[in-house]
Amino acid sequence: MLTLKRAQELLATTTTEPHLIIHAKNVMAAMGGLAKHFGEDVAHWQAIGYLHDYDYEQHPEEHLEFTAEPLKDADLDEAEIRAILAHGYSILNDVEPITNMEKSLFTVDELTGIIQAAARMRPAGITDMEISSFMKKFKDKKFAAKCDRELIKKGCEMLGMEVKEVAAICIEAMKEMADELGIGAKE
Repeated sequence: MLTLKRAQELLATTTTEPHLIIHAKNVMAAMGGLAKHFGEDVAHWQAIGYLHDYDYEQHPEEHLEFTAEPLKDADLDEAEIRAILAHGYSILNDVEPITNMEKSLFTVDELTGIIQAAARMRPAGITDMEISSFMKKFKDKKFAAKCDRELIKKGCEMLGMEVKEVAAICIEAMKEMADELGIGAKE
């Protein structure tokens, strides 16, 4: 089973850009929150979240095309590789998210971008962010415009949850790692 330590080792072989490392950490935190919500293995889900963009820095135009084989060679199992591939469903591939882990990763990949952007605009960062203020930013299509809200909504539908509910879980999980994510209170 993939551990966070192993996920960090693997990502370090392909990824050096600080913003991509922060994104990996954001997704890791959110995945941990959703794992807890679903009663799943938090550390395992965090590891999958951390590693999800394994080939992105090296192959941004062919993202996920250079993921399966290297991760198979690194001893990830089929379910772990499938979960990572499924976050590209309908954009990059046709690996439809089926499990809660797959659906969660599909959803939080974009959602964490809006959460982080909203947190960076606040003096206290994410530490005092409430779901109501996040939802205002979510509804403003000009804010964090590159984050695909329709994809987020589609993922939430797959999970059988409202955007507000998924976002609240992710925000709380990200609050626990606020300083590491660079979204803690400003000095």
